[in-house]
Amino acid sequence: MAEKLTDQPEYQAEYKFTDEQAQLRDAVRKFSAEHFAEDRVRRFMESDPPFDPKVWARLGGELGVLGLSVPEADGGVGGTLVDQAVAIEELGARLACGPLFGTVYLAIPALVAAPSGPARDELLGELIEGRRTAAVAVIDRAGVFDPDAVTVTASGDALSGTVTQVVDGGNADVLLVAARGSDGIALYAVDTAADEVQRAPLATLDLTRPEANVTLSDARARVIADPGETARVLDHALQIGSALLAVEQVGAAQHLLDLSVGYAKTRLQFGRPIGSFQAVKHRLADLLVDVEHARSTAYHAIWALTDGSDDPALATSIAQAVCSAALTHVATDTIQVHGGIGFTWEHQAHLYYKRAATNAVLLGSAEQHRDRVAAMVLDGAGVDRVPRVADGLTV
Repeated sequence: MAEKLTDQPEYQAEYKFTDEQAQLRDAVRKFSAEHFAEDRVRRFMESDPPFDPKVWARLGGELGVLGLSVPEADGGVGGTLVDQAVAIEELGARLACGPLFGTVYLAIPALVAAPSGPARDELLGELIEGRRTAAVAVIDRAGVFDPDAVTVTASGDALSGTVTQVVDGGNADVLLVAARGSDGIALYAVDTAADEVQRAPLATLDLTRPEANVTLSDARARVIADPGETARVLDHALQIGSALLAVEQVGAAQHLLDLSVGYAKTRLQFGRPIGSFQAVKHRLADLLVDVEHARSTAYHAIWALTDGSDDPALATSIAQAVCSAALTHVATDTIQVHGGIGFTWEHQAHLYYKRAATNAVLLGSAEQHRDRVAAMVLDGAGVDRVPRVADGLTV
């Protein structure tokens, strides 16, 4: 693989990061270490809103992290999805508190894919700059938009209905809602400050990633995408969201691996570091394999969406299946490596374990994505139709 990649133009070479991307990684890592240290994350978990709006605004206005892959014509940095993924990996390593899932993973990609218009352009600019936040109230099936699951109805510009378990929905300034009208399903933007919008926060396992049930009662809305565009816009956003969620899981898994290796080097038992024992060595080696496997699949999905090096639907499902399982395994074994202290509330391991459990069911479980991969690759396969294996070249 390495030899083949050296013959490709640099922009097509998967897993080859530029000097600028390395600098971006360092900048976001330093910012995250300062503003998303464990003590701050614990404080945000109990605050309302569960993040610092000033820090969020700095992520957008100062670092430009919220709109890295948004074209300059739309007010973004004009980078690539790879740039966005590099930043998300570092934020994921620190469990960065803020509406990343709702705003960066789903809402901004949806708006970028939507046709230009006053409502879309204004909202996109505000989200990129960090002046407002968003959540997407849409039901998916393993990361694919499901029109049959849309229960919100539209009568003119008024929406009514309930959407449950909306990630970041409890504190978002704007909701992107799929609603069924007389002409079909369209995508709307709803201001959550309106009296017609009721939000009920949920008690969630992961306190760093809040959810809420949202009820609309003739809430005024602005059209973002008409019925002819909505399915395409949402499928695009869900694919981007799945890939970025996978990269976030890689960042968290790498952090836990580093934490476990560091602890194994310093924790003494029988006068020796526990990392010198074969059983611990084998466990950590297995975790390293999990992390590297997850990183490969996650960034392959990112490159597939960027350069067309593979079928994006297939690549994102593989990434979700692998990365969800990897982070869950790494989080579980991190607690085991740390022994008694790893089970306590005071240790950070449980925060990552809960994030792993929550992420494993967002945008489809590992089992659902394996089924989807099997359907895409194996159904209909035969002698004359061999499943294609990605080789890193542009399709």
